[in-house]
Amino acid sequence: MADEKNSNGNGKIPEKNGDRSQGKEPEAAMNNVVSKSEYEELKERVLRMAAEFDNYKKRSAADVANAKNVGKAEMLKRMLPVLDEFELAMISSAKSQDENLSKGVKMVYANLMDALKAEGLSELEPSGKYDPYTDEIIMAKETDKDPGTVLEVLKKGYKMNGILVRPASVIISKEPNGAQKDTGNKDGK
Repeated sequence: MADEKNSNGNGKIPEKNGDRSQGKEPEAAMNNVVSKSEYEELKERVLRMAAEFDNYKKRSAADVANAKNVGKAEMLKRMLPVLDEFELAMISSAKSQDENLSKGVKMVYANLMDALKAEGLSELEPSGKYDPYTDEIIMAKETDKDPGTVLEVLKKGYKMNGILVRPASVIISKEPNGAQKDTGNKDGK
């Protein structure tokens, strides 16, 4: 049994870490010496890949957070009619003789709004000029105010963590029909 030859045919039993003899490097390792410039180039590539991977992780985390916010916004869209009805209930209960009913409806509405605000809900507060990104024009009235001024909010608008869930429904001002625009010509042409 001591004379058994292994698969390499030389009769030696190979070492686990390769066939090294007393501190000498194998020939293959000596032929693979890397120059300093090649080493620097490889080092730079590894650092670049590490930076790219870090950026990938950050983008992935941002994508996951954005997906969660979009999901919350979709859920809120389905709840908006409930919020609108709560606001109508508060108006109706304020006219009621029963103070406890009015207080109860206000408390439930306040608790619901607090919970939604903790998740990132914010109400849009249109004032001043009409903003096409957050407001929806329902009607335009002739007034002496500047055209495009928000006169009244018919339905509240909401954002969830920066995502527009519903634009505010507004009434804006417009120029009276009898008013003529100043074209800058003295002749009226």
